[in-house]
Amino acid sequence: MFFELIRKRRSIRRFTNKAVEKEKIDSLIEAALRSPSSRDIRPWQFVVVDQPDLLKKLALAKPHGSSFLQNAPLGIVVCADAAASDVWVEDAAIASTFIHLAARDLGLGSCWIQIRKRDHSDSKTAEACVKEVLDIPDTMCVASIIAIGYPDEIKQGHAADTLAYDKVFFNQYSPLK
Repeated sequence: MFFELIRKRRSIRRFTNKAVEKEKIDSLIEAALRSPSSRDIRPWQFVVVDQPDLLKKLALAKPHGSSFLQNAPLGIVVCADAAASDVWVEDAAIASTFIHLAARDLGLGSCWIQIRKRDHSDSKTAEACVKEVLDIPDTMCVASIIAIGYPDEIKQGHAADTLAYDKVFFNQYSPLK
């Protein structure tokens, strides 16, 4: 089942206006909370957003690559406490991936919106924008937002012959030239 899931999963940026059911939201949250965490510190926290006005504001977090969030019925903001773990970035990324895979398994589409190290404007980071919209404390870091909803587009999984096997090495690094 796992390989069928990853073979079909694609980033979805167009969603129907159908709301995501509470049971599915609960499953997405469970997936995030079950994600592996270094030394089981679990520095991540999640803000589940289903209010259209907030999603529209979050869609403006950065000039490129977030606007589609305004048409998603659900967004999950992945945050972490950097003071709790030196590998909070990795833990937040793993949790984000678990949310993606769970969404696909539930018949939903999703797309990662990178927030960390992105700009909102010349004078403000995307992270500062998200924190302001959602009242996230300065002690927390915002890694990403996962846009989620019922897909309004069909994308085929990547064909096996398009996979970058030339980037895989055995026993030592030895790229072909």
